[in-house]
Amino acid sequence: MPSPAHQITVTIPVIQTERLVLREPREADFPAMLAFNDSPRAAFVGGGAPRQQVWRGLLANIGLWALRGHGFFSVDTKAGDFIGRIGVLFHDGWDEPELGWHLFDGYEGQGYCVEAARAARADYHARLSAKPLISYIDPANAKSEAVARRLGAVPERETVFFDKTINVWRHPAPEAQP
Repeated sequence: MPSPAHQITVTIPVIQTERLVLREPREADFPAMLAFNDSPRAAFVGGGAPRQQVWRGLLANIGLWALRGHGFFSVDTKAGDFIGRIGVLFHDGWDEPELGWHLFDGYEGQGYCVEAARAARADYHARLSAKPLISYIDPANAKSEAVARRLGAVPERETVFFDKTINVWRHPAPEAQP
């Protein structure tokens, strides 16, 4: 019997690290995404967007998983707290795939971002490509630069991205990753 026309099957890996679970995005994630969007923490990732744009971002992420096999994971602690979104994005018009991250308020400074980014990066390399990834980072975002450094990335060049001059950080090849 054929599946209903509204069903699309998307397989998103679930990755467990020592302290975290990287999982599929869910509609239940939306309120936390809205709170992040409306907070100062979102200043470097287009924060302050209208509610409908945040909703479209959730849907676009699910679509990216369906179309390209990668996207942002929703990141939970093992206790079940939804703490942020981390993964590989490669949208139309981008130079190449980007490893991106953002944590919600109260979860910074505990190593969660690096732990989750390493896991997401390793998953991408194991399943899709061994080519080194990039991260687009605003030069004023010192905290994000610190995460990139801990991941072994180095600044490579400047570029204009969403009408802003930002730095492109290059991650090491899989065999050279810390």
